[in-house]
Amino acid sequence: MASPKKKLQGLVAATITPMTEHGEINFSVIGQYVDYLVEEQGVKNIFVNGTTGEGLSLSISERRRVAEEWVTKGRNKLDQIVIHVGALSLKESQELAQHAAEIGADGIAVIAPFFLKPWNKVRAEEVLGGIQEKIPTFQGLKFSDTDLLDFGQCVDQNRQRQFAFLFGVDEQLLSALVMGATGAVGSTYNYLGKKTNQMLEAFERKDFSSALNHQFCIQRFINFVVKLGFGVSQTKAIMTLVSGIPMGPPRLPLQKASREFTDNAEAKLRSLDFLSFNDLKDGNLGACS
Repeated sequence: MASPKKKLQGLVAATITPMTEHGEINFSVIGQYVDYLVEEQGVKNIFVNGTTGEGLSLSISERRRVAEEWVTKGRNKLDQIVIHVGALSLKESQELAQHAAEIGADGIAVIAPFFLKPWNKVRAEEVLGGIQEKIPTFQGLKFSDTDLLDFGQCVDQNRQRQFAFLFGVDEQLLSALVMGATGAVGSTYNYLGKKTNQMLEAFERKDFSSALNHQFCIQRFINFVVKLGFGVSQTKAIMTLVSGIPMGPPRLPLQKASREFTDNAEAKLRSLDFLSFNDLKDGNLGACS
């Protein structure tokens, strides 16, 4: 990540890109989406055009327009808007980064070109070594692996640098908080943001028993949907169900989530007291004890 106005902390929703049934971007609901995140989920930071947002299935012009719409609709409502600018072409990444700066985004995030892969695995702690000398505006990383040794070393070796250490495995966030995570980027914060914020609040007041109960409750749902087959398509279906905002189908080659999946996910949400009939109508997610 580079150049946010202030250190990015707390939950960051990896935003979904709403689509019409014909696979075109549905810009008309993004303003409603912003209000839902802020008012219903208590999430005021977003990560646009990442995996959850199908960024690499969008054209460059579409990615620009999506970024513009989120910045426009989020103005004076969201705290920080980070635009993902990773692409197979470094030149395209540079152009998207320049565009993000021009429209007033708070920061950018980027993955390296991934088609031609390096033969050796490089740990995140190695990447961070001396990175500010190479990228003076570098502010932190999103760590989306389950290797807590690597993550812990990223934190431990850079304590004086005030980096943002954002964890990207939603079902293991509590463990990462213990290791020094300052926040998290994830798809489930679109509809489980309120519940996850309760976990963060319990952790902050050192009520670790309550924090653990919240994490276990979140895990029960994630574990259930992962066994059914869980990805971008299913995330869109759940968000539509919970928020009432139409997210539409994913873009090809991904296939729309099945009705069976949606019915099973809804039943699980209700069984965990995440969702009541009133919640479904109003798009709110209740507490879980």
